[in-house]
Amino acid sequence: MPKLIITADIHGNYNSWIAIKALLNKNDSLVVAGDLFDTRYGNYTNPAFDPEAIKNDLNFFSQPFFYVYGNCDTPSFFPGFNKVLKFEANKKKICLCHGDSHFACNIDADVIIQGHTHVAVLERKKNRIFMNPGTITSPRNGLYTYGVIENDTACLIDLKTGNKLISLSL
Repeated sequence: MPKLIITADIHGNYNSWIAIKALLNKNDSLVVAGDLFDTRYGNYTNPAFDPEAIKNDLNFFSQPFFYVYGNCDTPSFFPGFNKVLKFEANKKKICLCHGDSHFACNIDADVIIQGHTHVAVLERKKNRIFMNPGTITSPRNGLYTYGVIENDTACLIDLKTGNKLISLSL
């Protein structure tokens, strides 16, 4: 079964983009829950801020890529995506959105992935898994995190240590 590497809130930071790409193995998929580029409010004084380089890398990106716009992304910068994406992976229905606007959680999905808060969360509510992978760019709680869904498990991982912070069976 393919592994999903899940991130959000890269905010145009090319160093973070390189770090998340380095986590991918040959058959893995990348899932980005918004604010990949941050071309709306970007920190143009930060030398690592380079949304154009990320966009150029994506022209040669060969792995499956699931992405939705966040509140800091400008769709005209990287056209062809939406604010919500539903897809299936590992026999689970997944709904991907950024999380900056509320939507009815009665969607037909086993896993709901959101970003926006810069704080990692993984929890089960009724029959669904809710995941926010946090961020490896600018966490609000000091934990640089990303998510993984593989086989029948979802987990959050500390980027600095590689340790699983929490794990749930799907």
